[in-house]
Amino acid sequence: MATRIKKPKKELPSTMEKIQCLPEQTKREILGSLSVEQLAEMDYMWEMWARPKQIMPKGDWFVWLICAGRGFGKTRSGAEFVRMMVESGRAKRVALVGRTAADVRDVMIEGESGILACCPPWSRPEYIITKRRLVWPNGAIATTYSSQEPDMLRGPQHDLAWCDELAAWQYDETFDHLKLGLRLGRKPRMCITTTPKPNMLMRQLLKSQGVHVTTGSTYENKSNLSNNFFQEVVGRYEGTSLGRQEIYGELLEDLPGSLWRFSTIERCRVSKSPVFKRVVIGVDPAIKSDKDETGISVCGLAEDNKAYVIADLSCKESPQNWARIAINAFFEYGADRIVAESNQGGEMVTSVIKTANPNVPVKAVWATKSKASRAEPISALYEQGRVHHIGVFEDLEDQMVTYQPGQRKSPDRLDAMVHALTELMLKQKAPLDLAKFNWGFGTRDNPWRL
Repeated sequence: MATRIKKPKKELPSTMEKIQCLPEQTKREILGSLSVEQLAEMDYMWEMWARPKQIMPKGDWFVWLICAGRGFGKTRSGAEFVRMMVESGRAKRVALVGRTAADVRDVMIEGESGILACCPPWSRPEYIITKRRLVWPNGAIATTYSSQEPDMLRGPQHDLAWCDELAAWQYDETFDHLKLGLRLGRKPRMCITTTPKPNMLMRQLLKSQGVHVTTGSTYENKSNLSNNFFQEVVGRYEGTSLGRQEIYGELLEDLPGSLWRFSTIERCRVSKSPVFKRVVIGVDPAIKSDKDETGISVCGLAEDNKAYVIADLSCKESPQNWARIAINAFFEYGADRIVAESNQGGEMVTSVIKTANPNVPVKAVWATKSKASRAEPISALYEQGRVHHIGVFEDLEDQMVTYQPGQRKSPDRLDAMVHALTELMLKQKAPLDLAKFNWGFGTRDNPWRL
């Protein structure tokens, strides 16, 4: 797994940020010395507004890979790179490639940080949607392409390319065709702006010669992002594997010895929920409710005998509160029982749930095997493609890919999921014991006696 990047210190400020820190009198003198035309031009002087990492690096490189977190300013950097190369006359035939055709139009061209927004009125290109082109006043042409149509890049030649969100492209072939077509001009170049994902293409790029890598995190552009975004979004994913990828821009690798891999979970992900013939609520109670989480997992068994993780409702709550959450989930998802680990709380776990609602069936599970022994069969089901996730469960998946046999910290969300999936997939129905069955007449010891 990639080395954890510590929360970065504030990056070197832009020229404009330096000016803003000057005394008011000094700022007035600087601005007062400029003409109206110069003041208008300032809005489009990228070198003044950009942070150092956002400016095209010097040196002899073929690919500039900006691999950074959400909100870093990747799109603006890519758009300004294209603008600078075109306006300086170093690029005449440009390829703009995004994940989809809509992404190219909505983000790379017409977006708030796209090419049209970056270019000043006096050198703004004309966007001809029907021809998939941007045409600049100096004759330079940028053509748009979708990563979903690799063959569209077989014939065209370019001297410049901008690829957005490369890690999310469906076909690596698209990148291969694009690269083979970068053969015009004295020094063709490519800019890639993307949030990383652990796929083969990204790994190859990071190891390739002629690739200049710029990394960065969301925090580096904090001054241009809303406080609500940091409080509600960034704070939500801080400390998770998804946060390391989407906020810090880390390329995550699988831990040696871990039972789950990122690629496996991603392959098992679906967007739609099937019809279930059984639903079970798995619960792993916290030892200390004020410090530890209670794992609550909702899992279902579909008609095709595949299991699905439906919801992760884990929480830091008192026994009464987590019991209420589990019971609400029982009725909301139409479950047939709650499976709760009783190793830590013993009969208390069952009692808490029964006190909250005596009509909810509860199965107490005494874990006699180690966590690893219980998790390994479930991990094997994932490898076989017999378990799916309906959507994304960041915290749960973070525990799955980071859990290693023998670790001290208890993965509560993972344990709850394992209990639920074990009940659905691995438990066999016990044979009917007639001697213990209450038929409504006679006695339990002799049910046949009238």
